[in-house]
Amino acid sequence: QLQASGGGLVQAGGSLRLSCAASGRTFSSYAMGWFRQAPGKEREFVSAINGQGKNTYYADSVKGRFTASRDNAKNTVYLQMNSLKPDDTAVYYCAAARYVSYGTEYYDYWGQGTQVTVSS
Repeated sequence: QLQASGGGLVQAGGSLRLSCAASGRTFSSYAMGWFRQAPGKEREFVSAINGQGKNTYYADSVKGRFTASRDNAKNTVYLQMNSLKPDDTAVYYCAAARYVSYGTEYYDYWGQGTQVTVSS
């Protein structure tokens, strides 16, 4: 089970840190992904991190602004979001997969989503 939190309302240029807490004993064996879905749009890949946290991957639209990390001792993955833009407004989801993937179809478990709203 995945529980995402940390969303909110922020002005453009601001920062937020999303967290995703997982239950279970095999957290470190899963790659974790972040996706987002804006109204009227398809869910899109944002970032992913491998099981040991050594490799991270980002969509071009967030590269240099967002940073994914994880603490396997706490069964938690994070997404630090800096220099936020109105285009970043969306519901953000965390998800777990056996391997790092860019497509939603490869993720087996999903969190409930947390709303991020960036005002201009």
